Order: sequence, then structure tokens, then C-alpha cells
Amino acid sequence: MKILSTLALFWAISLLYVFPLTGQTKTLARVSVQGNQFITEDGSNLVFRGLNTSDPDRLARAGKWNAAYFAEMKSWGANIVRFPVHPSRWRARGAAFYLELLDEGIRLAAEQGFYVIIDWHSIGNLRTQLYQNDSYDTTLKETFEFWRAIGRRYGDNPTVAFYELFNEPTTQQGRLGSCSWEQWKSLMEEVIGIVRANGGQGIPLVAGFNWAYDLRSVREQPIEAKDIAYVSHPYPQKRSKPWEDQWTQDWGFVKEKYPLILTEIGFAGEEERGAHIPVISDESYGDAITAYCDAAGISYVVWVFDPQWAPPLFTDWTFQKLTRQGVYFKQKMQGY
Repeated sequence: MKILSTLALFWAISLLYVFPLTGQTKTLARVSVQGNQFITEDGSNLVFRGLNTSDPDRLARAGKWNAAYFAEMKSWGANIVRFPVHPSRWRARGAAFYLELLDEGIRLAAEQGFYVIIDWHSIGNLRTQLYQNDSYDTTLKETFEFWRAIGRRYGDNPTVAFYELFNEPTTQQGRLGSCSWEQWKSLMEEVIGIVRANGGQGIPLVAGFNWAYDLRSVREQPIEAKDIAYVSHPYPQKRSKPWEDQWTQDWGFVKEKYPLILTEIGFAGEEERGAHIPVISDESYGDAITAYCDAAGISYVVWVFDPQWAPPLFTDWTFQKLTRQGVYFKQKMQGY
């Protein structure tokens, strides 16, 4: 009996190394689309206010892809986090190892009660396969394979509520070649078909042109797929003041019929490190974009929860030295 008890204890300890104990993970209600709303299984409407992480690979190499990082985001009042997966980092780490990073991030997010957006973070023209810089280089095959892998691995995980199919489509006024809305629409419908055929039950997010700002083509030619949502990145210098009427014409009208989520917003004072076009502005932008979203029930995610990437929300890893937008959005989000 003593030998059996000793063996049982040995195996129990061994299993802790294979299946380590973790904190209590919340089971989140699955999010779906109903009309122009995001809803839970009991029919409750959800409006998301969240934060962008930097690339999970960057955070892991910095030793910050951990519980403390996610707990800090929770303390800001977020209910969703967006993981920007750069194609170059996906290739460098390798799909199998990168998926392990996502596994860990999704687990940590669930423990804080966060929903997750997985974002294929490329900038450029997927049709011609020309991009803003090398970190965004990808191919159609790699993009399709990425979403096949995501659908297979996380398709029935309600924490992974959204699949942002391509971060910021742009032709840079023809410098990256041409792409019509019809061509882009067809590509996105193809990706949606692939992720769903591979088990993806999350909500596909589709961005428009001009670095994901312009959704005007949706008015006449919406994506031919059910249960999707649209994306805009309305940084302050995309239009001049007053913004509101222009926002309505360019992307806000979409919320009349479809769910809409601004997966990147943010600003930097012109005196701050990392200030660059199109993000230079002040707190008046924060007031305008949050009031616009609150009035229409539009979800938003602030860029970026990192001290080096721009525009940052804080300036060092103590999380204490906030930028102007960090001060603004922390107070705003904690007030909901």
C-alpha cells in the first residue's frame, strides 16, 4: 500500500508539470451578430472598450507576455484585447511556436474576462502582394493558411470572439498597385469561407481602404457573408475638424445596418515621442471619438499598450508614467 501511495503521489506531481494549475478561468458567453449589434447568448447587447497589445512575439521576447500585463489592462477598464500578429513575426517564430504564444495570451485574457481579437497585422495591398514595409510582407497562401490554422485551433473558443482578416488595406495611391473594392470584397469573402470551413465560429472583421479608414463602398456593395462586422481606424488626421459629419459619411453610416468596431483609435501630442501622421492631435480628439462612439453604440480599441510602439499609452514598464492619451483613455475607460 505504501508503494502504491508513493507512486500515486509521484504521478500527481508529474502531472502538474504537464498540466500546471492556473488561475480560475472565466467561461465567456459566445458573441454573435444580431442586426447591427454584438450580442451574447442570452440576447444582451455588448459594446466593447478595449486595448491593443503590441505583437505577442515582441512582448514574449521582452518578458512581458504575462499575467501582470493582462491584469494592468484589466485595471484600465478594458473588456476586450486585440493581438496584432505580424506576418514577419509569425514566420520567424514558426506557426507551431507562435500558436503556443496565442494559447497563452488567450488563457490570460480569459482569466481577466477579456474577449480577444486576433488580427493579421499587415499593411498594404494583398492583391498585388506589395506592402508598406518588410514586416508586413505576406502572400495570399500564407494569409489563407493563417486563417485556416486559427479556425481549426480556436474556432469553438468563445474567448476568441473576432477574426480581423487584414489590418490595413491600402494601395498608397497606386504605389502598391491597384485593388478595386470588388477585388477586395472577393478576397475577404474567400478568407471568410476558409476560416468558417475550418471551424471558425468567431465574427470576421472586414476593413476598408485608406489604411482601414474608408468604408464608403459598403453602402452599395457590402460583403456577401452573414454575421460579420466592419472595421475603421479613424485616427485624428484622417480628416480635419470638425470630424463628426465626415466620420458619418466615411464609416459611421455602417452602424445603421451592421456592427462596427474601431479596432484602432488613439492620438499623440505633437511634442510627444512617437507623434506622426495621422495620430497627431490632443484631448479634443478623445472627447470627439468617444462621444461619437458612445452615442451610436460603436465599439473601440485603443492603440497601443506598449511604451515603445506609437502612439504609446505609457512610457515605461512600471505602467505609471502615462502619455497624454494614456491619461485620457484610462480615465475614460474606467468611467464606463
